[in-house]
Amino acid sequence: MGLFRSTAFLLVLYLLQGSKSSLVRLNDNGYEDIIIAIDPHVPEDETLIEQIKDIVTTASTYLFEATQKRLFFKSVSILIPENWKNKPQYIRPKHESYDHADVLVAPPNLPGGDEPYTKQFTACEEKGERIHFTPDFVLGKKLNEYGPRGRNTVHEWAHLRWGVFDEYNDNERFYSAKSKKIEATRCSKGITGTNKVYKCQGNSCSINKCRIDSKTKLYEKDCQFFPDKIQTEKASIMFMQGIDSVVEFCNEKNHNREAPSLQNKMCDLRSTWEVISNSEDFKNTTPMVEPPPSPVFSLLRISERIVCLVLDKSGSMSTSDRLNRMNQAAKHFLLQTIENGSWVGMVHFDSTAQVQSKLIQITGNDERNNLLKSLPTVANGGTSICAGIQSGFEVMRERNVQLNGSEIVLLSDGEDNTAKNCVAEVANSGAVIHFIALGPVADTAVIQMSTITGGSHLYSSDAAQNNGLIDAFAALASGNTDISQQSLQLESKGLILTDNPWLNGTVIIDSTVGKDTFFLVTWSTNLPIIFLWDPSGTLMGNFIVDSVSKMAYLSIPGTAKVGVWTYSLQVQRNPETLTITVNSRAANSSVPPITVNAKMNKDTNSFPSPMIVYAEILQGYIPILGAKMTAFIESSSGKTEVLELLDNGAGADIFKDDGVYSRYFTAYSENGRYSLKVRAHGGANAVTRNLRHPPNRAAYIPGWVVDGKIEVNPPRPEIDEDTQTNLESFTRTATGGAFVVSNISLPLPDLYPPSQITDLEATPDGDMISLTWTAPGDDFDVGKVKQYIIRTSGSILDLRDNFDDAQQINTTDLIPKEASSKESFVFKPGSIPEENATHIFIAIQSVDKSNLTSKVSNIAQIALFIPQADSDGSDDENDHNSGLSISSLVLIVVGSVVIVSIILSTTICILKKKRNSSRPATGF
Repeated sequence: MGLFRSTAFLLVLYLLQGSKSSLVRLNDNGYEDIIIAIDPHVPEDETLIEQIKDIVTTASTYLFEATQKRLFFKSVSILIPENWKNKPQYIRPKHESYDHADVLVAPPNLPGGDEPYTKQFTACEEKGERIHFTPDFVLGKKLNEYGPRGRNTVHEWAHLRWGVFDEYNDNERFYSAKSKKIEATRCSKGITGTNKVYKCQGNSCSINKCRIDSKTKLYEKDCQFFPDKIQTEKASIMFMQGIDSVVEFCNEKNHNREAPSLQNKMCDLRSTWEVISNSEDFKNTTPMVEPPPSPVFSLLRISERIVCLVLDKSGSMSTSDRLNRMNQAAKHFLLQTIENGSWVGMVHFDSTAQVQSKLIQITGNDERNNLLKSLPTVANGGTSICAGIQSGFEVMRERNVQLNGSEIVLLSDGEDNTAKNCVAEVANSGAVIHFIALGPVADTAVIQMSTITGGSHLYSSDAAQNNGLIDAFAALASGNTDISQQSLQLESKGLILTDNPWLNGTVIIDSTVGKDTFFLVTWSTNLPIIFLWDPSGTLMGNFIVDSVSKMAYLSIPGTAKVGVWTYSLQVQRNPETLTITVNSRAANSSVPPITVNAKMNKDTNSFPSPMIVYAEILQGYIPILGAKMTAFIESSSGKTEVLELLDNGAGADIFKDDGVYSRYFTAYSENGRYSLKVRAHGGANAVTRNLRHPPNRAAYIPGWVVDGKIEVNPPRPEIDEDTQTNLESFTRTATGGAFVVSNISLPLPDLYPPSQITDLEATPDGDMISLTWTAPGDDFDVGKVKQYIIRTSGSILDLRDNFDDAQQINTTDLIPKEASSKESFVFKPGSIPEENATHIFIAIQSVDKSNLTSKVSNIAQIALFIPQADSDGSDDENDHNSGLSISSLVLIVVGSVVIVSIILSTTICILKKKRNSSRPATGF
């Protein structure tokens, strides 16, 4: 039994890549533990639940056929918000939470923005974050625009689970094909249709021929591809799964490598099926003989938060001021972070455990202050982590016998050889373990507990000036409450003062926050003199001083003034270690606050594998662009590496201007734990909200060709691709958790090549070709490369597969710039050795000072011909929704006939009179 448990544990540990990642498991060809969460801002509607069930059931059958009878959806949990009424069939979640949601049903970012999409900011073959659906999409109100919902779900699941990309491209809808014709970007080319411009102005709509852009020689941007309603082609799901005949992914045989699709760009021209077939899901399964069972659904409703602090007070906590620093951080958590309505208890442990406080529901300051009195004052004894956890379970069972969804916040600084003995008990308990490791030797077995229960793993070194312990506790705001109720960190800063007696700075309170604003100052020796001015210059007093814990704090009543708050802390003597932390909540529950989230791409890593830092800035679900994002990565010994994160679509950053800022991290200094913290600063008029359609979304279907006529769908809401709204200044900090690195041996050898260039573009310039791209670095996206190798070919596959044999361009005059700079180069192409070549294909490889070479870049192309437009000969046609009814048209025609008749009659009459007046008189 023990061996079985260990095997099961290792399997789960393998599948759970991070504390906030998916809990999905693949078991006997079926995906289990999928979480579909309904956002708290969605109005209560039980129909949504039934529709979700229908969508998943239909999607499971479609997925089974699309994966050649390999995969299906086995079990799904629907997470229902706390503000919906409770029902007997709803149960309390265990490890399921919004942080782990695979699918989120939430209101659209903008009115009419109902396209399904997947939050995906990692490389090809890597899993995405989550799928987004809107209530109107789930309720079936967008079938015409996006097709059947079950098919859309499989399209998005492919993004999420297998890391494939769309086979259309709204930015490059057409391309010059080998056939010397303009083709729509699609896969496969067997999908038939017509290219037209559909425009509406007021109630008047029209369908017209596509015109050629004189610069690109392709169709103008308003031109769209209208697919035939009746098709026989089976691929591809990643192009337009709404076509009835489409039931497959494009494979190696029918993949359209010419098209400028995201799939081609991100996955080196490989088809979606090649990528999917290479996934672990396929390697670990075989086709099924029998049809799969229907999915099983669980209805889980978020309920009150139950938390027990399990705090280490063993003898090792008396060193490096650990006990006091723990108390400072725990007090900040109890005074500011934990939400009203939560139930909180406390346990201390050394070699045994002691319950210090049974569960108390937080309703105001009285309960918070009572809990402060239960914090430990003396550190001694051994370490028994299991005793602490088991006592925590006892405390929480008073409120929730099943423990489902209850949380333990465990802080420990020591190793405990017996901690592994209660891993199985923890795994089966239904509780969530959040582990805060303090110091370099905190027990690794507890990391397994936090991983297996979906909890957070956080770390703080003994370097108090980095403020890691307060940051770790502050990161434990509930992930299941409305974001307006969560405490957001605006500032976290510290310094060791040796000569200068001042710590000065500013923090910005923007209009999206200001409620429950809380300033915390800590020191190591003596209380500093604290000066704090609000934006109008008023000096703020009345800090509450806790001399025992060496901290002072101030809570701003009501809503804090918007603007720049200034602080100056003056020490009494040097050296002194000071920190300042500022938190606040949303000013208005109807206006989402600006938030920052951060993570590493892995929780564990072995040198020399690189790591990637990701940080995202959002307001609601709208990305924020133009901010300065800085990452601080602290090692076990307290050494901090500073990285500027970028949202430029180069290096580690997959998509430009998606609100996700990224950078490679390779500056390892030692083995062991590292922690991540990020700081975002947005300057006035520099940061914007990105209102464009999100990437990695289901294709909008503009209409269908039926019996040679276009039947249009309602037009997608107009969004100017350049539409961005300016934001006010703001500051935010966030903790991205802990990660562990091994196999480091100093000094580090140079093993890192330049990063792959992924944004190479080529444009014709007379008889020359102009290239642009973003410079990589000596080590991925840091530093400067030594040289570029540019090669051309008449065959796209030869250039990809045999780059070193392709024709090389002279780049003697091309001097590389620093990483992230814009590079450009103009050259005159030579003759192409390939016969009947229709294009020049261009790619770049970078070389660093150690002669390490990058991957070959994305392949740019220049057509050697002027492509032909459609030759269907069809005339422009007025749409049936042109704003003129049939009766109006009849009246216009009849009226025109009457007017013409009157004109003719009048003309004839006048001519007759003229003839009569000119005749001579005659008699009889």
